[in-house]
Amino acid sequence: MKRISFLLMAVIATLTIHAQQVISLAGAWDFAMGDTPQYDDYVMLPGSMLTNEKGHRVSVHTQWTSSLYDSSYYFNPYMAKYRQEGDMKFPFFLTPNRHYVGNAWYRKQVYVPRSWSNQRITLFLERPHIETTVYVNGKEVGHQMSLSVPHRYDVTKYITFGGKNEIAVKVYNGIENVCVGQDSHSVTDQTQGNWNGIAGRIELQAQWKKLNIKHVRIVPNVAERSAQIEVELENHTDGVRVLPKWEYDVNVEVSSMTGRHYQTTMSKEALGNKKVFKVKLGSNAQLWDEFHPHLYQLTIEAGEDIYQTTFGLREITTRQRQLFINGRPLFLRGTVENCCFPETGYPPTDEAEWLRIFKKCKEYGLNHVRFHSYCPPEAAFAAADKLGIYLQPEGPTWPNHGVKLRRGMAIDKYLMDESKRIIDEYGHHPSFVMMAAGNEPAGDWVSYCNDWVKEMRKYDATKLYAGASVGGGWAWDSESDYHVKGGARGLNWDKKAPQSADDYFDGILYPRNYKGDTPNESPIVTHEKGQWCAFPDFGEVTQYTGAYHPGNFEIFRDLLRDNGMEQMDRKFLMASGKLQTLCYKYEIERNLRTKDYAGFQLLGLNDYSGQGTALVGVLNVFWREKGYCTARDWTQFCNAIVPLARFPQFVYTTADTLRVPVEAYNATFATLTDVNATYSIYQSDSASVVASGRLSELTSLPVGKNYALGTVALPLADVQAPAKLTLEVQLSPSYKNHWDFWVYPESAATDAGTVYIADSLDAKAQKVLRKGGVVLLTAAGKVTLGSDVKQSYLPVFWNTSWFKMRPPHTTGAYIDTTHPLFKYGFPTDDWSNLNWWELLNKAQVMNLMELPRNYQSPIQPIDTWHVSRKLGMLVEAKVGKGRLLMTTMDISNRLENRPVARQMRQAILSYMQSDDFRPSLELDTQTILDFYSKQAPAVNMFTNDSPDELKPKLK
Repeated sequence: MKRISFLLMAVIATLTIHAQQVISLAGAWDFAMGDTPQYDDYVMLPGSMLTNEKGHRVSVHTQWTSSLYDSSYYFNPYMAKYRQEGDMKFPFFLTPNRHYVGNAWYRKQVYVPRSWSNQRITLFLERPHIETTVYVNGKEVGHQMSLSVPHRYDVTKYITFGGKNEIAVKVYNGIENVCVGQDSHSVTDQTQGNWNGIAGRIELQAQWKKLNIKHVRIVPNVAERSAQIEVELENHTDGVRVLPKWEYDVNVEVSSMTGRHYQTTMSKEALGNKKVFKVKLGSNAQLWDEFHPHLYQLTIEAGEDIYQTTFGLREITTRQRQLFINGRPLFLRGTVENCCFPETGYPPTDEAEWLRIFKKCKEYGLNHVRFHSYCPPEAAFAAADKLGIYLQPEGPTWPNHGVKLRRGMAIDKYLMDESKRIIDEYGHHPSFVMMAAGNEPAGDWVSYCNDWVKEMRKYDATKLYAGASVGGGWAWDSESDYHVKGGARGLNWDKKAPQSADDYFDGILYPRNYKGDTPNESPIVTHEKGQWCAFPDFGEVTQYTGAYHPGNFEIFRDLLRDNGMEQMDRKFLMASGKLQTLCYKYEIERNLRTKDYAGFQLLGLNDYSGQGTALVGVLNVFWREKGYCTARDWTQFCNAIVPLARFPQFVYTTADTLRVPVEAYNATFATLTDVNATYSIYQSDSASVVASGRLSELTSLPVGKNYALGTVALPLADVQAPAKLTLEVQLSPSYKNHWDFWVYPESAATDAGTVYIADSLDAKAQKVLRKGGVVLLTAAGKVTLGSDVKQSYLPVFWNTSWFKMRPPHTTGAYIDTTHPLFKYGFPTDDWSNLNWWELLNKAQVMNLMELPRNYQSPIQPIDTWHVSRKLGMLVEAKVGKGRLLMTTMDISNRLENRPVARQMRQAILSYMQSDDFRPSLELDTQTILDFYSKQAPAVNMFTNDSPDELKPKLK
């Protein structure tokens, strides 16, 4: 009789072990590079060649594992100083000191005790990169090449017991065999490295030789409050073979944290080497979700072998366009984790670091993380289990850049096999709720991914599957349980004035390339939402202390210095960061107020240091704050409960009445009771309250979206204009949100007085200046020096290097609020808040390359950090005996419908006629004329190719 027993108890820690003796192999290993080992060096493992300073020195000839769509670095004379071997700096991604693709050898001598002779011995390599071939005492054991799960080798018959053993591991990190694609985050240099080495635990593990637990699968059943335990055994008495039919003496016991015991049942069927048990946990069993991350511990004993792990009772399902967790609506607020870990280049294998990252996500109101084209180690799942984070790992592939699906390439089989390995290794974790095959595929990907979903659903039905995470231009894959898709995302403020009354509902009813005759009825989660950029934080440079160095940041800092703006770095960071945060606020709010939208995945909450350096996060790559946005700021608009206001516009006049419907988003687990919805409107500069009150008599708030709280209404005739006001809505007592809006006079006098106004430096203007007069040049649409810079109100998307200088080129503007102009009736922040839309969107800028190095415009658009041209929209100077102010803001046209422009015109004219208008800068007439005639040097990308993201993927 063989005995298997089960013990389950509620725990707060996650553990997955076999009862075994372990010899850790961490420490020094002999090391060699090349196809034939000549061991003349050593490294420390766990680690990589990079963390050990091994490999070839980086040079311009380094063959990177990634796409480079911007070749300017290799040809631009300015970049020559960064192309010196031994001091290389790259603008595309972080710079390693070394690089190596090929075979590397790691060898270690280890004593195995004689007492292990009746044990099964496994060599465990937690996270090698990529392919391993193992040799023990000179004999080849085998070869594996998973990017996602540990490599395990049965080395029993190769071991000398009671003596020393030589273990050698050949690691190959070329990607042609796994065939996942050069920009897959599992392998690419864009995500800080295609490294060679072994991370995580490296061990010899000994288990009872006769009978081993090979694999356990846990299938929770929320409705029955039970778990089905599927156990697969191996018999090693006579080699490795499946068991014959066994009779089991089974003892099953369930204990809660309070010590309560429950009666359980078991399956009577035991065929071959598998047995299935059904364990009832009782009607009071606790479920797992983001708010209640309850875990149970399972212990299985088979002979002398013991297996332990934790699991949770949870069920994720879909119903039409809605996701459900344990039968209640689930709304995802997620970010993409891009495998950016500059200290090592590879994802951490310690639970503490993942707890830090996921706690930061929770702190910022998120409940979900997608892993872009890679699967994290065990520690990530364990940490997410504890904290209540919903995870979407992916197959380790971006089969697009040189790789295509269902075209006879190795990726087709590898991806399916790897996906099943991921399920087998991590599938018991309750946080593992969703999975995609990979990112943005090419080829006959729809048919492949539809088949992949069907196969994976059959393999493990406890999860939801999306064929691939794709942008808006990709085709519709009809088999997916849910869709991670772009299209219904973004802000259309380049075409229309900002407002917060719209939503994305049409875009999820009929997604781009959707072919159905009736509306889409499956859940959609926004793919890579946001991607709004901020200027680099050069203070971040000192945070890099590991394998990768911020050569990109150092280049960008030099560009700013060499273009005469070194002192502007912090101002640019803060101004662009506040605009970035504002864009995220209004895009996230638009998602939250969209009926039936299942959620979103940001790209990302933290920066992405590759692909040209995509500074899209309000946190840096280390998940640390940059100084312009805190969790308290962010969770006003990104949280489980969020008040939302539908502003039809943000700019008003005193003739208008403010009328703003207010609603609430409740993504918690239950109805919110004792609701008290109030509002206040206050003047931003003084915090003096203009109006306040209760929004509605609503006292409870059910789970869901679009619950009306009432309408804020206020006639604006009595507002002392011009003024910036703020509406704040509070749901008692913990949740509040706010929105700025502006009120200007219904009309404004624009008396030019003695100021001569022209749109160019014509003969009369020059004459006025010669006589000591005052000239205003309204040069909107007239300048050529700066016309190559395309500005919109919205900031750079991702970055201009990866997208080949695709506009817009600017990341907002810095406004010098100390300039006396702003004393004359134009309230402003020191960044381009929403009132600046009318003046900045699609407006021309001036390139100030001919002006003195130390001159900064008081209204200064912030150029892409890859070029950092000094820009301005207002220049003032002494010209001859006169004084001149020149602006490319349109303060002349349709002023009856443009109150901000009208007010700016009045402020400029009032300023120019005051004693404050005393420009210290002196310019000659020709310098002013050059703005109308000269062209700046063109930005040359030195390549004709473009990112695959810009090419349609309809097959």
